Amino acid sequence: MPDKVALEHVFFRKVDELYFRLEHGTEVPLALVRLGDEELSLPLSGIQREFQIDPASPDGVMLALLSKGLRFVKGLRVGDPIPKEVTTGDASWEPKEKHRQIAYHRLAMQLLGWLSGDEHVISNPDELLQVAGDPNFRRRVNDAFAEAARALKLPNKEAVTELIQDLSKELAYIEALRDDFHAIERMQRKTEVLRSLYRDEHSQLETANSLIRLVSLAVTDFAEKFENVDAQTGEIMAALRNLDTVKAYLRKHRNDLRTRLVVWQDLVAKWQDHTMKPGRATEDLMGETYRFLAPRYMPVDEWVMMTRLQDPSMKKKAPEIKIRKDKEIKYMGGRMNWS
Repeated sequence: MPDKVALEHVFFRKVDELYFRLEHGTEVPLALVRLGDEELSLPLSGIQREFQIDPASPDGVMLALLSKGLRFVKGLRVGDPIPKEVTTGDASWEPKEKHRQIAYHRLAMQLLGWLSGDEHVISNPDELLQVAGDPNFRRRVNDAFAEAARALKLPNKEAVTELIQDLSKELAYIEALRDDFHAIERMQRKTEVLRSLYRDEHSQLETANSLIRLVSLAVTDFAEKFENVDAQTGEIMAALRNLDTVKAYLRKHRNDLRTRLVVWQDLVAKWQDHTMKPGRATEDLMGETYRFLAPRYMPVDEWVMMTRLQDPSMKKKAPEIKIRKDKEIKYMGGRMNWS
């Protein structure tokens, strides 16, 4: 299986600034190309059909890998490595050392909780690192590991340490992604300021309230997903007895959370750097955020209605509406069917 983006068809070699990404809102894989002064956004499926690229050919295989791999990165160019998630099953990114420490200390704390009969998940990193700095922590952990070895019928506490380290390697990815989620929570708190900024401007206040509602839905959705993952490792002894199953579960949800969170990165960074005051810059950011959130979190019937209001030509085609702004796609060579 190829490990880097490479395409042979003459079309891909003739265009300038070839770049691949998912279309915002629809997640359709696109090729962005520049022809002269124009930038064209072309669905990969349309390119494959238009140039009759056999799915079994090298280019066909590569387009399939691109479609899958773009879920894990913001974009790809020719020569870039294909995300490992679709080639080897490994992660194409690494958590930081602090996330590895947080994951290990969390599991160690759960073993202490199991030993005392008060097992619960501590996910607050500050609380975990504070507890881990307690002088008595190492002694208590040693006792818990020795008792766990007896319960698991392992030869010694070092064997338990190896199991905890193995599981913490997978859990570290979840802790890193939890940091990305906390960034969205900080963004949520910042958006709530919009209500006071625009309390005297009715139209902007309506937009702000709709935006805040959608951000709240997103935060709730992510929070539930992290709670489900935490529950899977909530009973530490059961997790250690079924280590391979739990690791597979964590990898699956690592990939799912990664694909959901990676598309937020640019938007979250804009909110982080934004000065909260009324004006064009804030209103432009509100509009961009609303367009990002609406197709992802607005109920489908509301989103279809909004799409129809924005594009009167679609009113008679409601049953065929897809969450896609076809008017933003430019066509080359007349009007080919690239959809």
